[in-house]
Parts: sequence; C-alpha cells; structure tokens
Amino acid sequence: MRILIYSANFAPEPTGIGKYSGEMAWWLAEHGHEVRVVCAPPYYPAWQVDKKYRWPLFRREKWRGVDVWRTPLWVPKSPSGLTRILHLLSFAITSFPVMLWQIAWRPDVVLTVAPAFMCAPAGLLTAWLCHAKRWLHLQDFEVDVAFSLGLLKGRLLQRIVLRMERSLLRRFDTVSTISGRMVQRLLSKGVKAGNTRYLPNWVDLSRIKPPKNGDYRAKLGIPANAIVVLFSGTLGGKQGLMVIPEAAKLLESRTDITFIVCGDGVMKPQLESAAAGLSNVRFMPLQPSGRVSDLLGMADIHLLPQSPDAADLVLPSKLSGMLASGRPVIATCRPETEISEIVSKCGLVVAPENGVELARAITKLADNPDVRFQLGRRGRSFAEENFERDAVLNTMFASIENELAEVSNDLAA
Repeated sequence: MRILIYSANFAPEPTGIGKYSGEMAWWLAEHGHEVRVVCAPPYYPAWQVDKKYRWPLFRREKWRGVDVWRTPLWVPKSPSGLTRILHLLSFAITSFPVMLWQIAWRPDVVLTVAPAFMCAPAGLLTAWLCHAKRWLHLQDFEVDVAFSLGLLKGRLLQRIVLRMERSLLRRFDTVSTISGRMVQRLLSKGVKAGNTRYLPNWVDLSRIKPPKNGDYRAKLGIPANAIVVLFSGTLGGKQGLMVIPEAAKLLESRTDITFIVCGDGVMKPQLESAAAGLSNVRFMPLQPSGRVSDLLGMADIHLLPQSPDAADLVLPSKLSGMLASGRPVIATCRPETEISEIVSKCGLVVAPENGVELARAITKLADNPDVRFQLGRRGRSFAEENFERDAVLNTMFASIENELAEVSNDLAA
C-alpha cells in the first residue's frame, strides 16, 4: 500500500505520539509499504524546536525508508488553552498545502493522527481528492481533556466544539483509538461501530525485557539494595504528578527508598520546586532509546499518576513499557477506569492526587519483594498477550488491506 501519515508529532521525538507515529512508519516501510509522512519538526516534550530543525523551515528528508516532509509550527514557551490552540493551528496552516501536494502521489490510505484534531479537515480533504481511505487515529480525546482540565471553558463553546468534532469523526471511514473505553466513547460521539478500531500503543518486547543485572543502577550510583520508585515519561499537566513529591516527603525517613523522576515537560519546574530539599528524590533527563530497557528495568516499582478528570480520556502510552519491564505498577486513578482494570492485575491502584495512599502503597510493595516479583511477572505476561508490536500492527494493517481489496473487487464487479 501507499500510506500517507499526517501527524504533527513524529520521530525523533522520544515519547508520546511522535514515538508511536515514527515506529509505525518505520514498521510499515520495513514490511514493504510505501510511506510518506507530513509532520512538524521535533519539539516535544521539551516544548522547543530541536536546534537541528530550525532551518530550513520546510524540508524533505529520508528517515529509515520513510519519505518525511516537515513544515514549521509555532511552539509556545508556556502552553495553555489559547496558546495550545494557536500552536496546533499554526501546523494545520503550514502543512495544508504540503498535504494537498501529496494528492499527485495517490496514496491508498491517508492516516491522520490526533492530536492535532485541527489537522482532520486537511486529512479528510486530501483523502477525498485522491479517493484514498480516510483514517483518523486518536491518541487522546483532546477536546474532552481540554474542557475537563479547564484549558478551555464555557458551555456554549463546549457545545459548538463538540458538534464540530462529532461531524468530523463521522466523515472518516475508520476511526481508531488506543483503549476499549475510548472506543466506547467514539460510539457515544456518533461513530458507527463498524468504523471503529482498537489500536493500542504497542511495545517492542524484544527490546524491553526484565534486566539480568544491576549495571545501570551502578552507573547512576544507586545502591543495589535500594528500592527504586520510578516515574519516566513526559511531565505533563494532565497526569497529577504533584502527588510524587508529596509521597516522597512522607517517606523521607525510609532511607532505603529512592524516587527517580525521569523526563521533561511543562511540569518539571513545579516538580523540582516541590521536591527541593528532599534527599530521596532524583531528577534525570529522558534517556536515549537504546537505554529504555535498562531504565525501566532499574525500577522496583513504577508510578503511573493520572489526573482524576482525564483518566478515561487517555491511556498512557508509557504503561505498555512498564508492564514489559516485569516490574509492578502503582496507578493513581479512579477504580472504574480502564487504567485501573489493567493495573489491578499487575500492581496497585490508589485514589488520584492522594499522597498518603500512594505512600502507603509504595511501602506495601517495598516491604514485600515476593509480591513485587509476582505482580511484575503478571505485567510482563499481560504485555506479551496484548501489546506485542508485530501482533498489534499486523492485525491492524491486515484489516485495512482486506478492506481496500474488498472495495477494489466491488468496483471491478
């Protein structure tokens, strides 16, 4: 197939949507498909454009067999409701003519990845003009998240935006998303059941494995007998991250427990300020992709904090890697959410934004190595059964190929 991927975020961004859009494009190219990508320069999670990509503003490059077209966008220093909208709008504007340019290539599939939802009209138009399959993949419900977290406000504005979203969603042939609850939400927004697809964020199990030694700990100067409590990923506003320094303060007397926060993002200054003076908290930058397995395996306990208002509007992409590492997870979320359903099988679930409960759960696992081992083993098994990369992508794209073949057969008949 000829597949055009339209995604603001793309490789070499190390986390989030950019990571998964990049891995998908690379996998497709390796499996014989022709792949083009229209995207922005890398800027996430640091919220500043990578120095290597600041000029020229428009560029075309080859990345691992993928033809990549990059267009500029405005990146705010302090993203908020309005500045995020302008940020996404800037990419939608600059990428629009580049998307129309791809019509001459005549792709079979135009895959628009959201956020940014503002790109959906250009993705739809491009696909319609070249008679390609119209596919939208939702990594989160950005409209719902924006209103639930107060980034956008006003009932009238909410009604207008939700109607626009509903209208756009129903115009795609396929709308996929990353969790079962999110698929159900698509149905509630008017997407036909036959047009929805479940496409979870996968994990390369050949790269992320339970570690066999403590070399990585030793390089970081962490004692072999320390209990490492790790949060690794984007430090964003919709994750309820302030509970981490709160729990660390409550457990400061436990000299055997070390908290490590690895990542970058808009919440980093606040986290560093809240943890100032705490001897049991360390901050690290995002690690190279080649060290992800070592980093995740260094943990004895993974933390997955979530904002109570966003827990079923997103399913954190970092969860699959945590499970693959063979380490237990503590999630802070409501019990009825999908995050809770998954984590309760291989870890502990506590109330969101409750440092006391989180500290109590950390203590429980820190004092029970056998429980940690059993929960970690269950997590690895769950990842193998549900998130293995080749199985996930083979299933999805085999389905898309079959649908295209059926359409071709119908036209021929």
